[in-house]
Amino acid sequence: MARRLAVLFLAAAMLLGATTGASAIDFKAEGEWLMGFGVGQTDFIRKTRAGNEKQKYSSDDAFTAGQRIRLQLDAVASENLSGTVFFQIGDTTWGKGDEGGALGADGTSVIKLHGAYLDWGVPDTDLKLRMGLHTVTMPNMAGGSAVMDTQAAGITAAWQFSENVGLTALWARPFNDNYSENNYDYWNERSANRANYLDNMDLFGLLLPLKFDGFEATPWAMYGMRGKNSTKFNDYYGGLADGAPHFTLNPYPTTAAIAFELNQAYPVGNTSKAYGSMFWTGLPFAVTALAPLNIEFDINYGYVEGMGRYDLYKNLQYRGRGSTERQGWLAKALVEYKMDWGTPGIFGWYASGDDGSAKNGSERMPSICPYGNFTSFIGDGNLGWASGNYYDRNTSYAGTWGIGGRITELSFMEDLKHSFTVAYWGGTNSTSMVKYMATAFDWDNGSMEGPYMTTKDGLLEFNLINSWQIYENLEMNFELGYVVNFMDNGTWKKTNSGRETSFEKQDIWKAQMVFAYTF
Repeated sequence: MARRLAVLFLAAAMLLGATTGASAIDFKAEGEWLMGFGVGQTDFIRKTRAGNEKQKYSSDDAFTAGQRIRLQLDAVASENLSGTVFFQIGDTTWGKGDEGGALGADGTSVIKLHGAYLDWGVPDTDLKLRMGLHTVTMPNMAGGSAVMDTQAAGITAAWQFSENVGLTALWARPFNDNYSENNYDYWNERSANRANYLDNMDLFGLLLPLKFDGFEATPWAMYGMRGKNSTKFNDYYGGLADGAPHFTLNPYPTTAAIAFELNQAYPVGNTSKAYGSMFWTGLPFAVTALAPLNIEFDINYGYVEGMGRYDLYKNLQYRGRGSTERQGWLAKALVEYKMDWGTPGIFGWYASGDDGSAKNGSERMPSICPYGNFTSFIGDGNLGWASGNYYDRNTSYAGTWGIGGRITELSFMEDLKHSFTVAYWGGTNSTSMVKYMATAFDWDNGSMEGPYMTTKDGLLEFNLINSWQIYENLEMNFELGYVVNFMDNGTWKKTNSGRETSFEKQDIWKAQMVFAYTF
């Protein structure tokens, strides 16, 4: 670990020291240090039972501490040419050896490349391009992106026609050359002998930013194509942002769809299709003409073509084959009013849910890497980071509806601000889908899509965020979160193994303190 850090900082020093009068390159450095401490209970289930035997659902520590460092170096030649490299050191859980947090601090898997891209403008035009590994965020308002907001390799090209109208095109390649011939192909029930065969995924987007006095909108559309082997590789989780299972295209009747496919619990049969189509579109807009009243609205639709079928079991009986097609929609809105003492607001959303049959696929909206942020426990509305198990969940809102209220920018003392949010989460998935699931606690899992909720389920979330600006570059962020669990036990006893297994639910809560130094 020490040697890796030495090489990293030596490279940075060489870059900064390479400036000469002839090259006229301006080197800039930015960074972020996060030190976090958290305590809480983040599992919606306390105990599970198989027959007369009870066991604790999770053995995670109640308290954890850790850190993360991000360093960004920009080499700026002019306003038309620059290069950026972005490193991340961590996440490092204090005391964990393979992350460099144990005695000796010599972990081997801590430094990551978080971004590396080139910005340049075509001479004598208004065309601006970005090439490389960079953040790709689909336009959004009111509650964050429910489709994609993460690092991806690709190219974006932007043209500003006027101060009011622009146009952006993008191509991204999230996956390619990950399918290994050394793995057994459970999907086709044979040994894989075609390494890197049909394993690329490509996304093509078109965005139209519009900005006028009192109104702004960015209609957009994105088409994708995925090879039938694009998601079949061992490092599926590690290939995603922060190692989290954000990728939510698969339609199985649970949010643990990725884990099911990886563990072959629901193996997908062979398909004659080499590639499957994907499509998303959105219309986010904001009305600012009524300031200090702010109105935001966003609607999205997503579709993923079926690529094979999988076995269905209902009440322990084989019920045919399920479709891997998935499509759905989402609408969300925010209305807030800025006042001298704070900004009160109300928000809400509604997303389509599964209709009760797995044979026709899923009616939940698919996503690539969602970061919904209306709330800050189930959602991603605060700092977005805490040590160990206390990450905010980066929900897609799929299969849920909700309504809430909040007060932000509340301040009674200089440099100290507060935000308070309360929201009710309901489900839009049919209760009939529960009968296709394996166990009575399939609704609670590690997926960042959020809990699988039926029309009889509910959650009530409270967030209190306190931010103290200690210095200009140092903030202490203290968050309290609590979620009341209204999941319906009677509904979830109807799973395939509901007669043999059950669960004891519980509320979840967390208290986390993060020190953030930025420059």
